[in-house]
Amino acid sequence: MVERGLLPDFAPGAVAQASSITQAAHEPGPSIRDLRALPWVSIDNDDSRDLDQLSVSTAGAGETTTILVAVADVDALVEAGTAIDLHAAANTASIYTAAAIFPMLPEKLSTDLTSLGQGQDRLAIVSEMTVDGSGAVTHSDVYRALVHNHAKLAYNAVAAWMDGTGPMPAALSDVEGLDQQLKLQEAVAQRLRANRQQHGALTLETIEPRAVFKGDDIVDMKAEEKNRAKVLIEEFMVAANGINARYLADHGFPSLRRVLRSPQRWERIAALAKGLNDELPAEPDGAALEAFLRRRRLADADRFPELSLSVVKLLGRGEYAVTAPGGPSPSHFGLAMSDYTHSTAPNRRYPDLVTQRLLKAALAGDASPYSVEALSEIAQRCTDRENSASKVERQVRKSAAAMMLERREGERFEGTVTGTSAKGTWARITHPAVEGKIVQGAAGLDVGDHVRLTLLKTDVEHGFIDFACVAST
Repeated sequence: MVERGLLPDFAPGAVAQASSITQAAHEPGPSIRDLRALPWVSIDNDDSRDLDQLSVSTAGAGETTTILVAVADVDALVEAGTAIDLHAAANTASIYTAAAIFPMLPEKLSTDLTSLGQGQDRLAIVSEMTVDGSGAVTHSDVYRALVHNHAKLAYNAVAAWMDGTGPMPAALSDVEGLDQQLKLQEAVAQRLRANRQQHGALTLETIEPRAVFKGDDIVDMKAEEKNRAKVLIEEFMVAANGINARYLADHGFPSLRRVLRSPQRWERIAALAKGLNDELPAEPDGAALEAFLRRRRLADADRFPELSLSVVKLLGRGEYAVTAPGGPSPSHFGLAMSDYTHSTAPNRRYPDLVTQRLLKAALAGDASPYSVEALSEIAQRCTDRENSASKVERQVRKSAAAMMLERREGERFEGTVTGTSAKGTWARITHPAVEGKIVQGAAGLDVGDHVRLTLLKTDVEHGFIDFACVAST
């Protein structure tokens, strides 16, 4: 982290500031709605304590449904320019490694005083949306509120209950009517998803490996796959981020946007489709790519995550950009949206905290707390730091994988090429979900090729996993 300009530890000033904060923020007033009685719930990872969002739904006339997404008001305790804010601005996000988590904010805040924990009253920014039967948002609003989390739920348990493969989570059954709440929310999320797909949003299912420990030993790299509960939250967050971007634009405010520009290697994506007896147009087309992905999911569900990973690599990295008042909005190719910000995870991402300050200023009728120039500097730093953090996370993940595989040198694995550059060629094996470098037999390989590999060597300290390609299939 230090080598890449990141701060693993909080400075003494930030530690002192955190020590001086003894309770959650309270700010009564007519501009803050009291919505604590609504049956809010959170859904996050099993072990998450830095809870950023809650959701609730209300059935309306006909096929309409009103969805409320509450996001923790972190700015109420972390003012701009303070020691904690300066640390957050330096790292720009929490960093999640196989060895340890380096939170953007002191855990006293992110997992407690600014977290939307179960049974707690908390200030929040609420994004309200009315969704019709086609999945279109027909009305939206943004406002401040006091909320209360009635049930802390976890993705995997909720998904198992939705799929009928597991019991109703205890926290869900403890509050009357919450089960119907979630069923309604999922139905709306599926409509939102279908509507986005019709407009060219991509549905990708990449596998994110996560180290599994038994005591101090790494015993597996477990694939974290998408499920129905994750899709529910993803759709609500995408919708809320779009609402917040448009709210700032409508009020003449500059904003930070999250963008994914036109694919860097569309010709290779088209070549992958051709190799699967399909066809894509010569120029980037999100709707055509989504239709191709749907066909492949139906044709070969087992290998679809590998194809998704290849497409993600070929699309290129997302970045942050600034939209000036009245200026053009850069688009997000993967989401098929021209108005998209990051605003729903202020405990974990600095752009979200900045957007929150912009929203609160707009709501109060104040001037923007950031100039276009200041936001441009923040956008560039957030993009740079995101790349640095990804490299740190990847390097530690590779060290963890090398530690797990060091006794398996000489074994053969099936894999998919995930990257090619002047520095080399990389592939990810399927079981366990580990990525390494092809140091022998890489000539002629490209992203998306299926390969048979032999593990040659591991280096835990440097995170090196070296393969030889013995066949391309």
